[in-house]
Amino acid sequence: MSEVSELSWRVRLPHTTAAVPIARALVRTALTAIEGPAQAAADSDTAELLTAELVANAVEHTPGDEPIELVVELLPAPGGGCQIEVHDGGPAAPGDLSCPDPAVPVDPWQEHGRGLLLIRALSSDCGHRPTPHGKAVWFTLPAVPTQRRPSD
Repeated sequence: MSEVSELSWRVRLPHTTAAVPIARALVRTALTAIEGPAQAAADSDTAELLTAELVANAVEHTPGDEPIELVVELLPAPGGGCQIEVHDGGPAAPGDLSCPDPAVPVDPWQEHGRGLLLIRALSSDCGHRPTPHGKAVWFTLPAVPTQRRPSD
């Protein structure tokens, strides 16, 4: 089941790794559909990357096969931008979404944990909240001006 309005998209995804490329495509489509003439909803490449990280984490760290829900919402002016949430059935909070200490270096050999680092570093805000059926992990991205094309 999915819901689409002028300002938001809400889509249920399968609880499998196949949800990751589906979510990426849906985010690009949603941001293209809801952007205005003067500004894009947000940088779709960054939105896709961060969404993929959240969906992959939900699939990997949430037991069961209940669907994952993806919510893409356009934020109102004057700031604009978008907020993207991934809902899953796991009640446990995700790893650390606070700003990393710049004095502590990232271990280049570490195999896991980079997704949340990317979300913290590339989003304008992020966090998580409990929901009646588990949790929602979210991030926001600012609006970006659209590039003007040279006139012919």
